[in-house]
Amino acid sequence: MLNRYPLWKNLLVLFIAALGMVYAAPNLYAPDPAVQISGQSGATVIDERTLSMATKALDNAGIDYFGEQADGKSALLRLFDAEQQLAAKQALQQALGYNYVVALNLAPTTPEWLRNFGAEPMKLGLDLAGGVHFLLEVDTKSAVAKRLESNAQEIKSKLRKAKIRYLSVNLGDDNVVTAVFKTAELRDSASAEVRSEYPDLQRQSVDEGDRFLLTLSMSEQSVREIEDYAVSQNLTTLRNRVNELGVSEPIVQRQGRNRVVVELPGVQDTAEAKRIIGKTANLEFRLEAKPSELVTRKESFEFRNELDQRRWGNADLEKKLIISGDHVANAQSSFDSQTSQPQVNITLDSSGGAKMHRSTRNNVGRRMGVLFIEYKTRTDYEVDEQGEQQAIHTQIVEKKVISLATIQSALGVQFRITGLDNTAEASELALLLRAGALAAPMYFVEERTIGPSLGAENIAVGVKSVQIGLGLVLVFMLFYYRVFGIAANIALALNMVLLIACMSILGATLTLPGIAGIVLTVGMAVDANVLIFSRVREELANGLPPQSAINSGFDRAFTTILDANLTTLIVAVILYAIGSGPVQGFAVTLSIGILTSMFTAIVGTRALVNWMYGGRNVQKLWI
Repeated sequence: MLNRYPLWKNLLVLFIAALGMVYAAPNLYAPDPAVQISGQSGATVIDERTLSMATKALDNAGIDYFGEQADGKSALLRLFDAEQQLAAKQALQQALGYNYVVALNLAPTTPEWLRNFGAEPMKLGLDLAGGVHFLLEVDTKSAVAKRLESNAQEIKSKLRKAKIRYLSVNLGDDNVVTAVFKTAELRDSASAEVRSEYPDLQRQSVDEGDRFLLTLSMSEQSVREIEDYAVSQNLTTLRNRVNELGVSEPIVQRQGRNRVVVELPGVQDTAEAKRIIGKTANLEFRLEAKPSELVTRKESFEFRNELDQRRWGNADLEKKLIISGDHVANAQSSFDSQTSQPQVNITLDSSGGAKMHRSTRNNVGRRMGVLFIEYKTRTDYEVDEQGEQQAIHTQIVEKKVISLATIQSALGVQFRITGLDNTAEASELALLLRAGALAAPMYFVEERTIGPSLGAENIAVGVKSVQIGLGLVLVFMLFYYRVFGIAANIALALNMVLLIACMSILGATLTLPGIAGIVLTVGMAVDANVLIFSRVREELANGLPPQSAINSGFDRAFTTILDANLTTLIVAVILYAIGSGPVQGFAVTLSIGILTSMFTAIVGTRALVNWMYGGRNVQKLWI
């Protein structure tokens, strides 16, 4: 029988429509402004005690809040007014201290019954709902000092191999390596050795009585190259970390000589993002210093685990590094099969593996320490002359031993790190090492949540454009195609619902150019119906009966609709592949809109027309 869908196809259309409504519904619930608390380390537990301290701080500051909750990893406090977020963040940071990360957030208000289906609102871009903006500064001076320290160690080794005796070789606070010799001849020989191995180092000879000094410093060009490398490496690492966080359409770009801008649109867990992105964590592998080792060649460090610290006291490690975390190619967290304790399985690159093997094969039986280095930002507040509180940021470096184990045999490119507190810490360490080590420490210079970059007025205009465009299309279809126009309008409304639902399910980010893509989708969706209805009119004019005209109109228009939408979809995919930022936002909504419009125009409209005319004795069509 013509124009009758089987029962299963009707049920499928109804099921897809209902599913779309469920997953589009969360977008009707606006989020609450909130502040989120988490620990500087993944091992920090956020419990009721921490939550109690936070609520007390907000009470003392006179800030109203509600819906406070803690889940062990983080705490969330909702606020009534978005303008109170910064004041709440400041009060909490002062009360909790620098061991906690306090970040601004938007807390979803999706009902629990929708969350049980896994339904979440779609993410909005910075130009619509804002997001998190970080401005970080790369400590390029530290990168230069690190390179010079490495050079100083290598120069010592070169001079010993060349049998050139020196009194000392040290790096000064002014980033100048000073080598001291007994005679001018030894100094001149050392200068020649350095010139052949390190032509980029500037050399200067200084006589101080019976001490002959050779100072080594870097040229301005060499310093700039190291700084550029540090910033570029940090940019790559930050992008990797953002990818690990799963943030859609992030912006990570350089600003000026040594600053980096990170913008995370629609991010939900800003505290986690701040901790992972801003954290400068690295590893250093060093041999345990022998008791007879000179004081100038060893350093003393505390254990990161309090139990080990109480049991063993401090650990003395050699200043000379075996390797650092820069040589880590891969890192995965797991459990020790014997002790069931968390561990991180490390895979080194070829250079790191060779250095590790060379150092450990000659030191079997000695102990090797794994030093965990963290750069933290401590924020204090002072009252200025105008009586306003100003944030004072202090950089703190923590170096603690997480493992001190005996070398049983020569190590290669794969080994493991134990001595971690819990699985959260192991996962976090693996993430940081896997994403890449930072070439230089980075500090937060500015952190803020930003509203619509184009302004609330432009956003209202964008939304209004969708409303006007949709309204005009609905009126036109109803006026021009009458009863068939009703079916087209219902299908068009369903297309909007399915488009929003798909973007929510896929976690796509809606931007202002994305709204333009939605407006274009509205036109394309109704265009398919216009092709179908025009074909039905032609069939009626050719003398076909109504039922045959409907069936023939849908069948013959299908190929034309498929060709037109397929070519547009190819263009949208190319735009997404080669574009960035706003172009990608437009391409995403256009691509999803093409797929949903084809379904609603071909299948949805056909189902509605079948329900109205299928199986009936129709003498005239209102089209």
